[in-house]
Amino acid sequence: MANTHQFDLKKFRVPFGEKLRIRKLPTSGPSIDGMKEKAAQSLSSDVSSLQGAQERLYADGKQSLLVILQGMDAAGKDGTIRHVMGGINPQGCVVSSFKAPNSEELQHHFLMRPMRCLPKRGMIGIFNRSYYEEVLVVRVHPEFLKPQVLPTLRRGESLWEHRFAEIRQFEEMLTRHGTTVIKIFLHVSQKEQRKRLLERLKDSTKHWKFNAGDLKERALWDKYEEAIDAMLPATSTKAAPWYVVPADDKWYTRAVVADIITQHLQKMDLKFPEVPAEELARFPEYIQTLEQEITSGDAKKRGRSGKSNKGKKSGRKKKSNAADSTDTGT
Repeated sequence: MANTHQFDLKKFRVPFGEKLRIRKLPTSGPSIDGMKEKAAQSLSSDVSSLQGAQERLYADGKQSLLVILQGMDAAGKDGTIRHVMGGINPQGCVVSSFKAPNSEELQHHFLMRPMRCLPKRGMIGIFNRSYYEEVLVVRVHPEFLKPQVLPTLRRGESLWEHRFAEIRQFEEMLTRHGTTVIKIFLHVSQKEQRKRLLERLKDSTKHWKFNAGDLKERALWDKYEEAIDAMLPATSTKAAPWYVVPADDKWYTRAVVADIITQHLQKMDLKFPEVPAEELARFPEYIQTLEQEITSGDAKKRGRSGKSNKGKKSGRKKKSNAADSTDTGT
């Protein structure tokens, strides 16, 4: 999967354990002449590379890829999935969305839910939102903890630090068992979110996207930023890094996300499985069998065609003789 990458992933990667202020990170692409055209070329190249990589991943059946997308409402998660992953074989990709847990799920550990949706070997899994809602939305809305009936914490213990540690362990386990984990936070500005929400309200073809609850969550923007500032550096490990991608410019977002996924797939060193030498040695025999089948089939067709033509000629001759006999009788 040879590909010249447009983006340096270090610019977007969140260092583990370092202090983060999400509001200080850029939400739009760089203002450089020709950047939009370069991003379009990069996206096209990466989408093509993704198609080939997915085929090798599926054929090999030894590894899997999990892509987690998080972001504020209207950050562009759905559109990013459609434009970046839309060209791959749907048989090899599963998209899972995480909404509020049901009554059954609330009776279990919060990491039980993703276990049921993890990609099998050979597959790509995409989480549109994820178990990270449990350290993001739930942290902003502590009342959501009540139905979970959690044990009482000892003095000095932090529920969120416990959950961060559990997530790190969970993702490390996944990587040890052959799943590459990529986590991408789509960073949209409050101004751009307002614009997109207004579009949903004013454009009748987008009415179905609007949720009045988004306005209530928007009013909690500062609290969400505080939760994000804690969540990203606490769970951005070497095994499962977080990338913060500017999301105000969709053309830029999609190009960067595609490049992140493509570069990680390259590191997986995917190859088509090799046929055992003993079986490979029999391929000429199989080829000969199939080619003889074609030759034999063609010969049969020619034989049937010859008999048909001979019959037609014989019929024409009989008709001619009959005509001559009639003329003589006259």
